[in-house]
Amino acid sequence: MPVYTLTVNGEERVVDAPADMPLLYVLRDLLGITGPKYGCGVGICGACTSHIGNNVARPCIVPVQSIGAQPVTTIEGLANGGVLHPVQQAWIDEDVAQCGFCQPGQIMTAVRLLEQHSNPTDAQIDAAMSENVCRCGTYVRIRAAIKRAAAASGSR
Repeated sequence: MPVYTLTVNGEERVVDAPADMPLLYVLRDLLGITGPKYGCGVGICGACTSHIGNNVARPCIVPVQSIGAQPVTTIEGLANGGVLHPVQQAWIDEDVAQCGFCQPGQIMTAVRLLEQHSNPTDAQIDAAMSENVCRCGTYVRIRAAIKRAAAASGSR
């Protein structure tokens, strides 16, 4: 089996995995990183959403062999020294989660949105978040949390 050296959440990790093994399985099963959730397995629901390099990605459909030297960030990698990322804090403040299953993917998508648009409009939020499914329907609170995080980030 091939050996891969991955940078995950700022830490170099070495794994033995089949080349075509989806990154999600590497993260969850081989590295014990369980924030990204298995939802659909075909890249549609967004529960596994993570960052690969500068891109939002669905690790359930990304083979480990395609990662190369790109860093991988999961929800576990957002907090800095125990301080929650502004998006994570906004999610708590807005009481977004109901079941919570989709929230890691929602948060990772929102983080990238705010990196691209520091004060997004409702239309930008809706467009960016449209491919992340929340079965509980907390979309109004998700939008409110993104606006709260944008305001908190802007005041720094």
